[in-house]
Amino acid sequence: MEKAIVDVIIPAYNEENSIAFVIKDIPKSLVRDIIVCNNASTDNTATVATQQGATVLLATQKGYGSACLVGLEYLRQKEIPPDIVVFLDGDYSDHPEEMQQLIQPIINEAVDLAIGSRALGNMEKGAMQPQQIFGNWLATSLIKLFYQYEFTDLGPFRAIRYPSLLKIDMQDRDFGWTVEMQVKAAKMKMNCREIPVSYRQRVGVSKISGTIKGTILAGHKILWTIFKLL
Repeated sequence: MEKAIVDVIIPAYNEENSIAFVIKDIPKSLVRDIIVCNNASTDNTATVATQQGATVLLATQKGYGSACLVGLEYLRQKEIPPDIVVFLDGDYSDHPEEMQQLIQPIINEAVDLAIGSRALGNMEKGAMQPQQIFGNWLATSLIKLFYQYEFTDLGPFRAIRYPSLLKIDMQDRDFGWTVEMQVKAAKMKMNCREIPVSYRQRVGVSKISGTIKGTILAGHKILWTIFKLL
């Protein structure tokens, strides 16, 4: 692959205080388009993202997966499709400047999906709640048991070859997005690689792990997705 065309999808819900940092830290020499999928935000997320030069799409149906799917529909309409799609969160917990490390094995090797692993990387103390760490361990253990693929994380920061992403045919509209991608990639025997990434405490309070209800719903959906796809 020569100079790869890389597009970035960032689902964002009420991230006006962080989204500018995320966009600024993305290596502009690597990417063609930064797509912020504004997930029915009630703050100025869309305005800030637009000011930073991102393409802003409105995702009216709430849900992490719903926002990502709006981004994928936008990519389908591009005259020239991307070679690689990168996903990362809009809360500035990921380190966008590490994007090169994720796309490199896809460009230079036969890797389909590169997962940024917080478990293998440098994670700031308190960046993940205990329930998140346990949930990741349980989910990745079940994936190993049922699909014989070894992951350490369901991290949101990831890169995937665009044709592989189309083949996976993503459907989930909320908390099961990351695990659906990994389970389907495992079922299809895609070449997956985990890359250690840094992770810090997010800007603001998490809408999922920051609440008991969000944690329970996310945990239930992740487990349900793993068993549903068996």
